[in-house]
Amino acid sequence: MTQPGSVHNTAERPPLVAEPPLPDLVLAPMTDGDAAEVLVLQRCCWVQEAVANDMLDIPALHETVEDVAGWLPSWQAWCVRRQGRLVAAVRAQAEGTTWEIGRLMVAPDLAGQGLGSWLLDYAERQAPTGTTTYSLFTGVHSHRNLALYRRAGYVVRPDADAPAGAVALTKSR
Repeated sequence: MTQPGSVHNTAERPPLVAEPPLPDLVLAPMTDGDAAEVLVLQRCCWVQEAVANDMLDIPALHETVEDVAGWLPSWQAWCVRRQGRLVAAVRAQAEGTTWEIGRLMVAPDLAGQGLGSWLLDYAERQAPTGTTTYSLFTGVHSHRNLALYRRAGYVVRPDADAPAGAVALTKSR
């Protein structure tokens, strides 16, 4: 609690979402053995993005199990299970002082219950020392995703490079 007259530094604020939003969630690092399930969840989630953005040329829709397993040497990735079922995943990697977050996905039947915000917050907290910026991409017409990222403090960066049909967002650490 902040005392009257004291300064409350942004870095000292509690995380956006500290506690799991649903019961029985188990978060663990992704392994090669998770790749097939992650691919199925990814396709399920990105079909909605393809519809919202009126495009099928989204890399997440064209990856293979080998591609997803291939993230692990260069990306840190985490899976969330609920009673054994894969319900969410995310990956992140350092690029200089930027922590790139990607493939944030939540099972559609659990969307809107705080799981995406919780997992995004978790991924941000895994950034290495020296990170100054978080960055990510989403579809230019992915309004639900854009709202989530804005609530989490991200800002759309029209000046930043982004894949076709996508928009870049960043947030200072």
